[in-house]
Amino acid sequence: MRPGPLATAVALTVLIVGAAPVAGVARSWLQSALGPRFAVLLLGALACTVAAVLASAMYRRGRLSSARWARLVAALAVAAVWVGATGSADPAIRAVELVHFVEYGVITWAFVRVWQGRAGAWAYLPAGLAAFLAGIAEEAYQWWLPARVGELRDVWLNGVAIGCALLFSSGLVTPAPHRTPSVSSGPVVPVLARMVALVVCGLAAFVHVVHLGVRISDGPTTFVSRFTPAALAGAARDRAARWAVTPPLVRPARLSREDQYTTEGVQHVQARNAAWTNGDAVTAWHENRILEGAFAPVLDTPSYLSRSGHRWSPAQRAEAEARAGAAILEPFESAAFPYPLYVWPPAAVWGVALTAALACLWWSARGAA
Repeated sequence: MRPGPLATAVALTVLIVGAAPVAGVARSWLQSALGPRFAVLLLGALACTVAAVLASAMYRRGRLSSARWARLVAALAVAAVWVGATGSADPAIRAVELVHFVEYGVITWAFVRVWQGRAGAWAYLPAGLAAFLAGIAEEAYQWWLPARVGELRDVWLNGVAIGCALLFSSGLVTPAPHRTPSVSSGPVVPVLARMVALVVCGLAAFVHVVHLGVRISDGPTTFVSRFTPAALAGAARDRAARWAVTPPLVRPARLSREDQYTTEGVQHVQARNAAWTNGDAVTAWHENRILEGAFAPVLDTPSYLSRSGHRWSPAQRAEAEARAGAAILEPFESAAFPYPLYVWPPAAVWGVALTAALACLWWSARGAA
């Protein structure tokens, strides 16, 4: 592994990941200015970028074999099909998701260069893992910021983008497999095992912070929160005291830390309001009960979202209860969260992760011996 390429790959990754909020602002501005043309122009720019990469590869390396062309086409097809099948119905958002593939293509290629001189084609294994670790870090960073979303689904999207990048890069420059060392020999095993250990621990940390929650029940009403009941009560007291002096009337800065308590409360507000608009009085009543019990400061405090707060009037609350009738006594579990929260014990998550990581490090020690 060469220090120069490694430093370059890490610096490039930090630059791309760190620039995500600024890129988001730029995309929003361009989309607002260009309207429907935004998606067309962005897709055109992506097509030109891919064409330029292919032209450069053919200029430097001559004609590509049919096998290499097959890998190139397969990588592009997988990216297009994946985004088309799992992405948003909005063409602009789908185009932005394809940009994600280009970003991780650059990151992956940078890490391939780190190991390729010593490991040949096997360099793609640690390179892919390094890029995937960067993808986990990016989603954690996105989760930390307000107005951004980081979740496990996006981590897997990064993984698909990295897989396409590896396939695309192999179509351009990977040596023939018979010219590369065996994965069971040389420096590949220690590096690969350590990278797997890092990825497993990084993924466990991400799941712990972003996706683990606690199931909280109050009679028939149940919801899952990142906070324990005691932590929710403490957060409610803290926000009530702070917001009485300085209510959150201004949208948080893009590079500030997101207030996860407020975010949870607003998600229940949105679920309550959507249910009420759709005529689902039962869900609206239960969501309002969750808000009154755990997120009262979100209901009562004027904010940049609503200058009058979000609390229902006594008349509206009584109307919801009358419409819902006896159904409010039936068990109800909130689905307000836009992505899954799991009630797995953190010790179990870390037990599995650390066991896997230690097994990888043992494999690494054997490979180095």
